Amino acid sequence: MSPEEQQELKASARAIAKILYKNTDTKELNSLGSIEKVVRDGMQEHVMPELGVFLSKMSQEKAQDMKEK
Repeated sequence: MSPEEQQELKASARAIAKILYKNTDTKELNSLGSIEKVVRDGMQEHVMPELGVFLSKMSQEKAQDMKEK
């Protein structure tokens, strides 16, 4: 991963964190364990499905490209 990609990933992660924080009851953020749970739940509900769909589409496109060659 290039340094530019690392910076882009970091900026995207911060943007996601801001959205998750904005939509979380701050009473749930009272310990490291509860913060971890909030992050994990938010990522599993909102972010990971999008990543899965994207990677699946990319994989299908790559397979199609290989068939055409």
